[in-house]
Amino acid sequence: MKGTRALCLMLMLLIVNGASAQLVEKVLRAIEGDSLAPVLTVRADSDSAVSLSAIKQELEAARLNEANLRMEMEQLKLASYAADSVKHLQQRQRIDSLRKVTPGVPVVVEEDTLFYLYAKRGGHTPQQRAEMDAAAILELGKRFNLRPDSLYMESSDIVTDLMYGNKVIASFIDQDGLWENCTRDQLAAHNRKVIVDKLKEMKDEHSLWQLGKRILYFILVLVGQYFLFRLTIWLFKKLKVRIQKLKDTKLKPFSIQDYELLDTQKQVNLLIFLSNLLRYVIMLLQLLLTVPLLFSIFPQTKSLAYQLFSYIWIPVKSIFTSVIEYIPNLFTIFVIWYAVKYLVRFVHYLANEVKSERLKIRGFYSDWAEPTFHIIRFLLYAFMIAMIYPYLPGSKSGVFQGISVFVGLIVSLGSSTVIGNIIAGLVITYMRPFKLGDRIQLNETTGSVIEKTPLVTRIRTPKNEVVTIPNSFIMSSHTVNYSASAREYGLIIHSEVTIGYDAPWRQVHQLLIEAALNTPGVVDDPRPFVLETSLSDWYPVYQVNAYIKEADRLAQIYSDLHQNIQDRFNEAGIEIMSPHYIATRDGSESTIPKDDLRGKKK
Repeated sequence: MKGTRALCLMLMLLIVNGASAQLVEKVLRAIEGDSLAPVLTVRADSDSAVSLSAIKQELEAARLNEANLRMEMEQLKLASYAADSVKHLQQRQRIDSLRKVTPGVPVVVEEDTLFYLYAKRGGHTPQQRAEMDAAAILELGKRFNLRPDSLYMESSDIVTDLMYGNKVIASFIDQDGLWENCTRDQLAAHNRKVIVDKLKEMKDEHSLWQLGKRILYFILVLVGQYFLFRLTIWLFKKLKVRIQKLKDTKLKPFSIQDYELLDTQKQVNLLIFLSNLLRYVIMLLQLLLTVPLLFSIFPQTKSLAYQLFSYIWIPVKSIFTSVIEYIPNLFTIFVIWYAVKYLVRFVHYLANEVKSERLKIRGFYSDWAEPTFHIIRFLLYAFMIAMIYPYLPGSKSGVFQGISVFVGLIVSLGSSTVIGNIIAGLVITYMRPFKLGDRIQLNETTGSVIEKTPLVTRIRTPKNEVVTIPNSFIMSSHTVNYSASAREYGLIIHSEVTIGYDAPWRQVHQLLIEAALNTPGVVDDPRPFVLETSLSDWYPVYQVNAYIKEADRLAQIYSDLHQNIQDRFNEAGIEIMSPHYIATRDGSESTIPKDDLRGKKK
């Protein structure tokens, strides 16, 4: 009986092979239950009929137990399949909800994206899995003895590995398949094909033939760069010779007014210097282009080549992009500039018309035209700068604004005196105390105005001394304008003489008037007149007054007047007793010259 039960147990184990743990537990319980059944003792002396009947009963009981066990196993299988299906469905629903917001991590090998990973495995994040898979594929692809088709799949209950020899290249789990809407094995087979294609490509790239070609390209680039350097040097030597020949052919001295800024030799030296500078720049650009090209030949240094090339391309691209993006602002600046430019020209035209008195504006003097034009031009240009400022590159940056504020602060702190002179110059302009060419007296300085600027006024004295006076000083001083009086109603010049009481005053008046009329520059209408300013103890004081129209000849007219006075009184035999001359009539000689040298030739 024990042998029969053992046989039944083996059959049941074969039937339930591969079942779940729950099913195995049920089998064990059944066996334990059977083991507790009473064992019938077969007596040696029992007859054969009783023995056969007992055996048949035990066999029937075993069959019944086997059927019950099978039914329980089927029920357990159905429950397990139902639980797995529910779990699988829940995972799929969760993945579908995350698919829209969860990007996959690409496995990138040599800038080629092979596949994506979404799920964790073995404590590794998708990023870590992608990095490890990419590193393994890259390492495998650089082998010279690589056989891409030797990549195979190896599956277990929970993972499918892509193997090359004994090394795992990539692993895939059930969740990876769920993310790709396929099974784990299907995903592994698809990615195996992708990896094999990439390995074949890498094998071709890293073969000995490709290495030989790269070495040849490297040598050719070096040789080409050498000859390019020699060609550049030769061309610039020819250019230097041509520049030196220009000295005797096309180059002319460059002058600003009367100052020779650059003679022909200096121009030649400058052009040679610029050509040498251009040569070095071209050779540097050649190196910057050649070195990345050399590094890009070999795959191991290709990333370094891209990095070196980015040092050139990124700034150039940035500048080019900035220029393209700045074109609308540049167009706006040009429009503003040309509008203000032609407006200034129009104001200048009006100023010239007013200055030449072809255009007359009531209450506006012609000498105001030019300073008014300068003021309006300054305001227009200031307005133009204010409008252009927001369109300048970097105007919104903190550095640009900080520099602008700093410059403005420096100008405001250091220009108080300058601004004071400018304001005084404006006031002087519109007060019109004098104009260019006027003979004025400013405190102790007398001369003609030769220059008026917003800051200073320059005066030339009769001794040809040029005196520069700040406009603010002029505003705080008193000014005498001789030319203004001479232009409007005639400037009165005067001179005093003392004549003795023995000379009739009427005769003295007549002589003084005649001397004044005979003086060049003195007008006869209004006529000169004489005033007796005092009667001293020994002589009366006579003051002759005459009108002139040329204030700039004041010194010469005074000199001629004094000479004529002496001549007239000498002819009349009247002594001039100024200053404070006293003569006694005790036989002493007269002060009248004995010889008159007028008209005598040397």
